[in-house]
Amino acid sequence: MENFTPVSSLIGGIILGLSATLLLMAGKIAGISGILANLLPPSGRDSLWRILFIIGLIIGAAAYPSLGGDMSFMDINPYQLSEGSHYILLILAGLLVGGGTYIGAGCTSGHGICGLGRLSVRSLVSVLVFMAIAVITVFIMRSIIGG
Repeated sequence: MENFTPVSSLIGGIILGLSATLLLMAGKIAGISGILANLLPPSGRDSLWRILFIIGLIIGAAAYPSLGGDMSFMDINPYQLSEGSHYILLILAGLLVGGGTYIGAGCTSGHGICGLGRLSVRSLVSVLVFMAIAVITVFIMRSIIGG
């Protein structure tokens, strides 16, 4: 298995679950797309927690390597794309994720962590669909394209 890290995965899952639970207890949902979408434009009194949440994500990601986190996956380019096509694919992927998030009324974190925790049927369907697409994508990339 590649990158099988059960201990760090367990710790990360516990932290995600606790943070989603704490936000849910405060009447808020930890879906990044919803947090960001409702931050732009700022709506006044409800903006502070959204800003702090986004700042926490950025600080957490920046601190990860300093705390001994392995960032070697960032240097891997398994499909040997030229620099220009790499950015085009990133932009295309971002547009598809943004469109899917808008159409699906939430992102993977919102549906997968918070929606399933609230027993939302819409979130269950969303999670099943994006997990099925992920399995198909990995199959195509590894077996057909050969990554």
